[in-house]
Amino acid sequence: MSAPTIRDVAERAGVSKSLVSLVLRGSEQVRPEKRQAVLAAVEELGYRPNAAARSLSERRTRSVGVLLNDLRNPWFVELLDGLGSRLHEQGLHMMLADGRLNRHLGEDLTRIFTELRVDGLIVVGTLPGSDDLLAAATHIPTVVAGAVEPVLPHVDVVAGDDSYGAILATEHLISLGHRRIAHIAGPGVAGALRCTSFEMVMDDHGLTDLATVEQGDHTEEGGYRAMVRLLTAAQRPTAVFAFNDIACVGALSAAEELGLQVPRDLSLVGYDNTYLARLRHLWLTTVDNGSHDIGRRAAQLLVHRMREPRRPEETVLSEPRLEVRGSTGPPPANVTP
Repeated sequence: MSAPTIRDVAERAGVSKSLVSLVLRGSEQVRPEKRQAVLAAVEELGYRPNAAARSLSERRTRSVGVLLNDLRNPWFVELLDGLGSRLHEQGLHMMLADGRLNRHLGEDLTRIFTELRVDGLIVVGTLPGSDDLLAAATHIPTVVAGAVEPVLPHVDVVAGDDSYGAILATEHLISLGHRRIAHIAGPGVAGALRCTSFEMVMDDHGLTDLATVEQGDHTEEGGYRAMVRLLTAAQRPTAVFAFNDIACVGALSAAEELGLQVPRDLSLVGYDNTYLARLRHLWLTTVDNGSHDIGRRAAQLLVHRMREPRRPEETVLSEPRLEVRGSTGPPPANVTP
């Protein structure tokens, strides 16, 4: 048995095909009784609109390409939840692609999204190759979410305030009485902003000589190796602020392997407030970067950009907050500054 068509719906409702189309598009130019008759016919027949045909007639696919820096990063989960819910409210659907896989395969996924004729593009996280993104953004309304780079014409940006978040983390450790504090630094502009704010706060409190920056990355292994270097130095820190929650988990593993208890012997602060930080056996103090809110704001900016493609680009920073849990406390009593 063949699937019901728009003609079948029109005949069952006793209206024209054009009126059925108006109802399915949500037009307000239809009388209530006619709308009800069409919706009843749709329900009775089990009619489902042909997405491909609708795309051709409307010259829209109602799809949004979402290119993520690395799908393995749990911070993106809540961002995608906020992003997806807002796009769904607008009748739009997400198509996901992994930027890490793109780099391995040498493919330009922005070009693929262009060929798929997506209505908009959202780039999540820091991605290299801004030339490809610039080329795509000239044809597709584009928003960058979760990173403040790259800055491109007519490309909106929504991200967390990395500078303020790092200030919250560092001030928290100082308020607990810590003086020898280290920062496990991360990559990109976000890493530079967080590191600079850490050093600024330490300097403001006269603690520059007691501050240590150890280069890591955004991975658990990077956090682990950086922490081993910090804890085997001549004067180890009593507190560590890590670039993100994943690196903080690696740092926690290194501390425990070296016989230290958190927070009795060492305090740890992560960043992003991912599900990892909320696991009860980890229970990390961390900076909530507002990922869900960033996702929703990015979706809303894209909707605006789709309506006004040539309007001036906009940058929106979400204000982070500190989530104090069980990985921070006062420095050990037997440690002198």
